[in-house]
Parts: sequence; structure tokens; C-alpha cells
Amino acid sequence: MTDFHRIKRLPPYVFEQVNKIKAAERAKGVDIIDLGMGNPDLPAPKHVIEKLVETAGKPRTDRYSASKGIGGLRRAQANYYERRFGVKLNPETQVVATLGSKEGFANMAQAITGPGDVVLVPNPSYPIHAFGFLMAGGVIRSVPAEPTPAMFPALERAMMHSVPKPIALVTCYPANPTAYVATLDFYRDLVAFAKKHEIILLSDLAYAEVYFDENNPPPSMLQVPGAIDVAVEFTSMSKTFSMAGWRMGFAVGNERLLAALARVKSYLDYGAYTPIQVAAAAALNGPDDCIREMREIYRKRRDALVESFGKAGWEFPAPEASMFAWVAIPEKFRHLGSLEFSKLLIEKAEVAVAPGIGFGEHGDDYVRIAIVENEQRIRQAARNIGRFLKSADATLHNVIQMPKAG
Repeated sequence: MTDFHRIKRLPPYVFEQVNKIKAAERAKGVDIIDLGMGNPDLPAPKHVIEKLVETAGKPRTDRYSASKGIGGLRRAQANYYERRFGVKLNPETQVVATLGSKEGFANMAQAITGPGDVVLVPNPSYPIHAFGFLMAGGVIRSVPAEPTPAMFPALERAMMHSVPKPIALVTCYPANPTAYVATLDFYRDLVAFAKKHEIILLSDLAYAEVYFDENNPPPSMLQVPGAIDVAVEFTSMSKTFSMAGWRMGFAVGNERLLAALARVKSYLDYGAYTPIQVAAAAALNGPDDCIREMREIYRKRRDALVESFGKAGWEFPAPEASMFAWVAIPEKFRHLGSLEFSKLLIEKAEVAVAPGIGFGEHGDDYVRIAIVENEQRIRQAARNIGRFLKSADATLHNVIQMPKAG
């Protein structure tokens, strides 16, 4: 009964192994500082919650909603794109509300992927970027994740040597897990590449508002003239407004691709709960001081992370954006691989991080650290890790060297 075709195509869920150890330690009463999952801990803005409460419980809003999103919400998202990026969108044909960007990505994969279709996906990358296409019957070809000119020769090789020819390329900047940030010049080259090879671009922009250089906000791919001919971009309310559990996101861009997504969604859901959509529209139309406050909190946490972990003996550069640091495993532990090292951190330092192997085999020398605890807890995690690093030679003499995962 477990021999199902789509389930067989999925690799073991690496993060579940870490979660089991974390749960076992917590069951013993151990205070695990969880820097593993990118689960925002900040409250949603007060005016957004008030709008939800005001709207909930009314007969009109408790009924089925619209699968592609209510009109007011789609207009609010179009207005956000014009304010933030200078990109004009038709809310009727170029905006679809999704149940978070993750659902949007997965259903776009269902909409455009035929059996055996090849999709180019950065490695390492957020799991749904690859697994959404695997579940849809596609085939994944890995390409570099860093948005530099060096990516393009690799993309050209992938186009040349893939049979059948790839149908789409996935991007994610600011990146999860690597925190890379793309420039508008990079996007211009990417759009030109896509048009040259007649492939679709799928851009994950979930971390558009989590950046730390106020003079250099991350751009949208759709700012490139003509990008809308080939691209769809996914955004999310989860990080921008700390509304992760509300499951509210968007797909915007090419009309034909969005029509395909809306058609698939119309068979699968009736859209998000209407009061959530009304509250999300209030967030997008409301003041942006809550966004600036969110950024400042994450910036202070990022600074505390880099400073305190550096003092503990684990130095790494400060990420420019996202709520993550993508950190090379200390040299003396690198032979273990990221999964075994992550397990060690839970057991010996009482700190949980995400193993890089969970984002692709090219991530196995890294772990992802999420800044989802307050500064005091981050500094406590650093002290725990500092003690572990200093005592490791004496306490880990009986640890068997494990082959790397993958």
C-alpha cells in the first residue's frame, strides 16, 4: 500500500530526521533553540488582525470564495507591484491569489508539466522548486544557484544536453536557502536567455521585503521590459506581514500561464477564506511602517547572529537579505555531512538548524540558520555552540565518521 508512483519519486524528507531528534530532546525537557524552520515568530500587524475579526462570521463572507482570489485582493496586489516595482498588472488576467506561494508553485507545476518534461532548478534550492515538478511527472536538471554571469554558460550547457529540451527555469532571489540577491542586470540577461530558448521563467520572490540595504531593495524580474512575455512571479504575505499560517500568496505575470494556473486551481480549491483575503488586501493597501519594523527586527537579529557566532568560533559573512544565513559547516565537522552535523548540534549544543542536504546535494557542506528567535535566544544559541566547538575534540572521539548523505 505504500508503492504509489508519485510518492516513490520523492526522496526521503531529510528535515523529518532532524525533527524527530528535536522532538525527542524536547520530550526529555531539553530547551532546544530552534533556528531550523523559517517560521516567522513576529505578530501580524494589528490593523490586519482587526480587519479579519471585523469580516469573519458574516453569512456573506463565510461562504465559498473565488479560487483565483476576490477582486479587491487582486487589485491590492496589482497596486503593490506598481508602487514597489513600477510594474503595471491587470488584476483580472495577470494576478492570481494562491494559498501561499508554495501552493501556487506546486499547482503551476501541475499546469505546465507533461510526463518527462525537463525543468532547470537551482541546486541548492527550496524543496518545492524541484519536488513540485517531480510530483507533476517532470524531470529536474540542476543548475548553479548564484546569480552571476557564470550561471549562463551552465544554463547553455543544460539547454544543449537536455533531452527533451527544458520547458522552464526556476529562480528564487532573495534566495532560500542561500540568501543570494539578484540584480536587475542579471534578470535582463535571464529574460533574454529565456526568450532566446523559448522557455518559461518562474520567479519566487517570497523574500522581496526582507532585505537590509535600504538603498538597494531586491528587484522584481517583471521590471525587465518584455519579461511578462515569458515569466510568472510568486510572492507571499508570510514573511512581509508575518502571516505565515494565513496561507496567502500570489502569482503574477504572463496571462497565458496564469490562466493555466487558475484552471487547475478551479478544480482543486475554492480559494482562501474570504475574511483572510479581505485582511490581506488591508495589509497590502495599508501603511508600510509594519514592513520597515519587520526589516529592522530581522536586521538586528542578523547582526546578533553574525557577531555572536563569530565570537563562538563559527565565522560567516552577513547575509544581505532573507531571514536566513547559509553557513559553511566548520572544517573539522565537514566530513560528517550536514545531516549528521545538524543532529550533533541538537544533541550536544541544544540548537536546531536545517541541514543543507535537504536543499539539494550541492548544499551538503552547509546548514541554513533561520533568524526566527529573538536576539537573546540567538546569543544563547551561540554560547551553546561555542561550548560545543571548544569541547568537541575531547567529547567526540567516539563519533564514527559517517559518509555524506546523497
